[in-house]
Amino acid sequence: MSTERRTSDGADARARIDQFLEEAGLRNSGARIVPLTGDASDRRYFRILLRDAPSQVLAVHPGAIDFDRLPFVNVARLFSAMPVPVPRILGHSNALGVMALDDLGDVTLQAHLGAASPAEHAALYREAVSLIATIQSRGRELESPDYVPYGVAFDVEKLTWELNFFTKHFLEGYRGAALTASERTVLDAEFAAIATELASEPRVLCHRDYHSRNLMLHDGSLYIIDFQDARMGPDTYDLVSLLRDSYVDFTEQQIEELIAFFLAKRSGPSAGEDDFRRRFDLMALQRNLKALGTFGFQTMSRGNTVYIQYIPRTLTYARDNLVRYPRFGRLHQLLASHLDELR
Repeated sequence: MSTERRTSDGADARARIDQFLEEAGLRNSGARIVPLTGDASDRRYFRILLRDAPSQVLAVHPGAIDFDRLPFVNVARLFSAMPVPVPRILGHSNALGVMALDDLGDVTLQAHLGAASPAEHAALYREAVSLIATIQSRGRELESPDYVPYGVAFDVEKLTWELNFFTKHFLEGYRGAALTASERTVLDAEFAAIATELASEPRVLCHRDYHSRNLMLHDGSLYIIDFQDARMGPDTYDLVSLLRDSYVDFTEQQIEELIAFFLAKRSGPSAGEDDFRRRFDLMALQRNLKALGTFGFQTMSRGNTVYIQYIPRTLTYARDNLVRYPRFGRLHQLLASHLDELR
């Protein structure tokens, strides 16, 4: 985007914020507007510092919105009904494309971990795992066509698309691999087997991107953000997102303890821990490959190099699972021939 376009967009956003504050009766409250770092979406975020009231965060969309049809709003209602902690929606303007939210601060779980004691680290992750168990159990009880996530799922098509995204944007795009026709055939068959098995598992409600950057620490408790893409999927999905997080290191003992904690927390009958761990590792392989695709895409197509630092950890996760299970022998051999880190 050119400097002229960025300036124009910024001026437009500021004008809409000023009008939103005027309509909300906040224009004369000494409000200060501070731009925030955005996510990978086309929304922009601003902190509104008020003299005599708690600060707010404004999500500014590219244009007008239909508040009642926004997936974020729909899922926020669902999560609030459980309840699990999410930011409150304080106000909105359809015409201005602005939504006001609770300000949860700037401390993500990822950011806090560097200052956390081992005991606090363990407690926060048990809290995060408990929230997954709540989303799954209450999600089952609250199932309704009124909520968007129950109409979308990690099916074969979606899971395969994500694996192909890895091939296109990481293996070929970022690493420059030149796959032969026979290698593509093997890759297609291996990815089809993974996607088919994962899609056949019983489905639960999933946040879809449940990791240390989407958990905020506010007033001593965790809050969940970035939940608008929630959908149905395997019961391992969110736990994998949390424990095979590209942004955080875990020991194998921590993984085992938190998996055991999750299995003890969730309600209803469950398979044995060994079977769950096998399914957990399968889901982890799919999700880590998908994450590598995202990192390659952001680097090569968006010029966003911040994700390069997380590639080695994610490749290590993938290698560990490729090595652990003989069923991945052919896939491991193929990928390792192009990615030295997987050897």
